[in-house]
Amino acid sequence: MNLVIVKIGGNAIQQLNSEFFNQLREWRQAGKKVLLIHGGGPQISKLAKQLNIPTNKQNGIRVTDEQTLALTKMVLLGDAQPALLTRLAEAGLAAVGLNAADQQLLTGHYLDQAHYGAVGGIDTVNELILSKMLTDQIGVLAPLALTKNGEWLNVNADTAAADIARLLKATQLYLLTDVPGVLKNGHVISALIPQDVSDLIEEHVITAGMQPKLSAAVKAVHAGVQAVKITDQLTHPGTTLKMEATK
Repeated sequence: MNLVIVKIGGNAIQQLNSEFFNQLREWRQAGKKVLLIHGGGPQISKLAKQLNIPTNKQNGIRVTDEQTLALTKMVLLGDAQPALLTRLAEAGLAAVGLNAADQQLLTGHYLDQAHYGAVGGIDTVNELILSKMLTDQIGVLAPLALTKNGEWLNVNADTAAADIARLLKATQLYLLTDVPGVLKNGHVISALIPQDVSDLIEEHVITAGMQPKLSAAVKAVHAGVQAVKITDQLTHPGTTLKMEATK
């Protein structure tokens, strides 16, 4: 599948510019399939506060009890996804909203149920169904999975994007964030290989916020994704992670 996956944070949905939509249009015109995976963390935290539901994060992971899971599903499927679909429609791009329950699109496992509650990782993607859905339209997918027993799981959006890219052998994975790339001394590092990531973590150049993104990116390139780009705009150079340095 000639597939490009783009992960978009919850805050970024309202800040997407015309360049973003033009890039999607170019990919579609070039015959590429495009899958957008959207987060919703800031909206979930805001609504939790309004409803007096405590937010508990451990190791950067949102501990997901029954209340938090219901809230997460409500925000992702009822707010963030429709907002992104609306933006795509306004840009004249055909798109479809997707979630794990669409013909077992995403199945997953608990990360550590005793510790994190209903937080999971992705095991399988229904490639046949997804490929058909992406033939004529852009897919907009929430980072939720279902266990084999039909229990919903909350999946970190960066991890979900990397897992899906890995399982589907996507050609490119973009992790959109609020910084222009991986920074060292205030400057963007343009290119990385997996070993660089380990070194930069040891040097404390890559800190907590960026670590989950890069951990996910490293797994993706090890599994065959040609390139992972971390950037604040699709059209900005950002930081590109590949298995080997470009000669």
